[in-house]
Amino acid sequence: MTRYLLDSSIASDYINRRHGVFERARLEVSKGNPIGIALPVLAELVAGIEHSQSRDRNLQILTTALASLRLWPLDQAASFEYGRIYAELARLGRPIGVVDMMIAAIARTLGRCTVVSADSDLSAVPGLTVENWRK
Repeated sequence: MTRYLLDSSIASDYINRRHGVFERARLEVSKGNPIGIALPVLAELVAGIEHSQSRDRNLQILTTALASLRLWPLDQAASFEYGRIYAELARLGRPIGVVDMMIAAIARTLGRCTVVSADSDLSAVPGLTVENWRK
């Protein structure tokens, strides 16, 4: 079993059924592989919706999509992992965004987890498997 953790842009593609992401996610679920998002990703999605012209409609779409996704928190173990990732990337001279580091920390803490992202920043994190599902 592999867990798939969607970053913000891929989660948006999943929710809005763009770029083949929803179809790939359904395929993985049919194989018994859980699909989910980190709670910091949910926060980014809600922030975008609150700022959108179609707030109510977009909140309904998000709420519907959340029923089919696992939600993984930034718990104590992931918080410590975040600190290690921050230090590793600082030593490498390769800083990335805070939410991306949180996603990476949650993924590394979960184990057997692949981050799905169209953002190359996450591939800078040592020991993190990253795939791009966009077609």
